[in-house]
Amino acid sequence: MKRIILLFVLLGTLQGFTQNFDLLIKNGKIIDGTGNSWYYGNIGIWNGKIYAIGKLEDARANRVLDAKGLVVAPGFIDVHAHIEGDEWDVPTADNFIYDGVTSVVTGNCGGSNIDIKSYFNRLDSIGMSLNVASLIGHNSVRREIMGDAQRDPKPDEQQKMELLVEQAMRDGAVGLSTGLIYVPGTYSKTPEVIGLGKAASKYNGVYASHIRNEGDHVTDAIEEAVNIGRQAGMPVQISHFKVTYKTNWGRSVSTVAQVDAARKEGIDVTMDQYPYIASSTTLDTTVPEWAFSGGRDSLYIRLDNPTLRTQIKKEMLESLKRKQLKDYSYAVIARYGPDDSYNGKSISEVNKLRGRKAKAEEEAETILELIKSGRVQMVYFSMNEDDIERIMKYPFTMTASDAGIAEFGKNMPHPRAYGTNARVLGKYVRERKVIGLEEAIRRMTSLPAQKFKFKDRGLLREGFVADIVVFDESEVADAATFENPHAYSKGFKYVIVNGELVIDEGKHTGARSGTVLMGPGAR
Repeated sequence: MKRIILLFVLLGTLQGFTQNFDLLIKNGKIIDGTGNSWYYGNIGIWNGKIYAIGKLEDARANRVLDAKGLVVAPGFIDVHAHIEGDEWDVPTADNFIYDGVTSVVTGNCGGSNIDIKSYFNRLDSIGMSLNVASLIGHNSVRREIMGDAQRDPKPDEQQKMELLVEQAMRDGAVGLSTGLIYVPGTYSKTPEVIGLGKAASKYNGVYASHIRNEGDHVTDAIEEAVNIGRQAGMPVQISHFKVTYKTNWGRSVSTVAQVDAARKEGIDVTMDQYPYIASSTTLDTTVPEWAFSGGRDSLYIRLDNPTLRTQIKKEMLESLKRKQLKDYSYAVIARYGPDDSYNGKSISEVNKLRGRKAKAEEEAETILELIKSGRVQMVYFSMNEDDIERIMKYPFTMTASDAGIAEFGKNMPHPRAYGTNARVLGKYVRERKVIGLEEAIRRMTSLPAQKFKFKDRGLLREGFVADIVVFDESEVADAATFENPHAYSKGFKYVIVNGELVIDEGKHTGARSGTVLMGPGAR
């Protein structure tokens, strides 16, 4: 009898509640994230969740948002971010939020916090405007146990690394990431990574890889990533999928086919992409990897040795020649701490400012001087539009920025930090019609949610968390450029994170309603 009474109480409460939502989005063109066609409807939000979707003709709410003429979609999930260190300075994450992003996965390219539990506790304490998940980074784990040693791990070191990965997975990491072009990850061999992958696979983790090569040996690097997933028994996410430098333009035909063949084999391989012809990473990548063995202090000692310095420059120039590049004008400084007047200038321009001749040999010397003064963040113009569009057309390509939280007006970051999603929606959907709107939304929402096992996000569905974006499909566009990167995307009217308005009428409210997204190992 008590159960029957309780049931009637609950039913009565629920029936009454449908008249009193926290938020009600009316008259919107709903694109639910599945890839299916849009439809018109209203969405009622209560207690951070999507409570009802339909006509809701008699519904009332504390706040009604009129979405007439606007698209209502799930909040975008950026699976490839690098926010470590920026969260404390800009917890409102404006550049992501203004681009429709409600959740990010950080810890990519092998670099992450080692103590995931402490990291998540700190995020909870400061409060973020978006949701944050994290991978555990191979490079960070390796450095913790082995430093920057250029050798294979000893058996006990391998075991210690695997235990660190397992602990991170139990603390909520969503998978293992590698950055196999970066020290010390570049010193590792495939079996080492497979062992760490197996440790993450025990907890249903994803293997996300900045593969070993994106140029001449890109197919070998893709095969290595696929093989790691095959041997470790885990899904594979290939980060910022691309082919670099003119000698490789057009090879996306074969690299996309390679991914497709792996999927037909039964390996869950997907990829992400940012829609720009330039990449961004450190200036260190222009220097042969052996020069960094033992860490940056060892590099500085080698640079002070005339014979080794000559050898380093020789290999730099040989690499430049293989890429069919005459000089370093393709490399533009995004952030140089000792002198911010260099920001936005190419290595060729900085070389001239330093009084040197316009020769590649002289520019290589300038690079070594810059590196010796600290880490230098760069933008490299090395890709081709045809490859970008071909990769974008593949149905298992997600949109991701490969960016951190930008401090508005500071340095010269890659414009992807501000405009990745809006650029896809504006340039590649509306203008160039490379993919359809519903399909683009699927790549930004349910596809990443499925891959990283965010079970109640990525779709507009009753009972799911209310992470929602409302935008004007005729206006949405990126405003950030390489020359003027600090510009927020246009067209996003409302952004809702966990049921709370973070963008209201196009303005950031300051709300910090984000939460930590725990991986399946913790759940």
